[in-house]
Amino acid sequence: MATETPQVINGNGFAVASLDDLGEGWGFRKVRKALGVTAFGVNAIVIPPGYATPRHCHEEQEELYFVHRGRIRFEFGDGSAHELGEGGLARVDSQTIRRLRNVGDGDAIYLCAGGKDGYVGRDGQHFPDEE
Repeated sequence: MATETPQVINGNGFAVASLDDLGEGWGFRKVRKALGVTAFGVNAIVIPPGYATPRHCHEEQEELYFVHRGRIRFEFGDGSAHELGEGGLARVDSQTIRRLRNVGDGDAIYLCAGGKDGYVGRDGQHFPDEE
């Protein structure tokens, strides 16, 4: 069962928080730093209606975007554009030029996770007393 967390809570091998715990207003919510993520970069970003991020690309990291709230148009260096609503996902190669634009009427929130050097594989382990 999910509960509201008034702050970042660090336990033995875990950390929990809500986006509201990580800041307010527009801009970056530093998820990686706040929760101690070390395997990949991850941030939540809040953008106002009509705002467009600067065009950018990366030297090495591939990124995965998840639209949490609102409607965002992803504009790519090849001239294509794709609008995604809540629950939408976009994977972008490191060198691909991209810009995100909030095309909705309210604030948009998206989560961006980035990394390099590949997938770890299926390394989950089940315990004998669990089904």
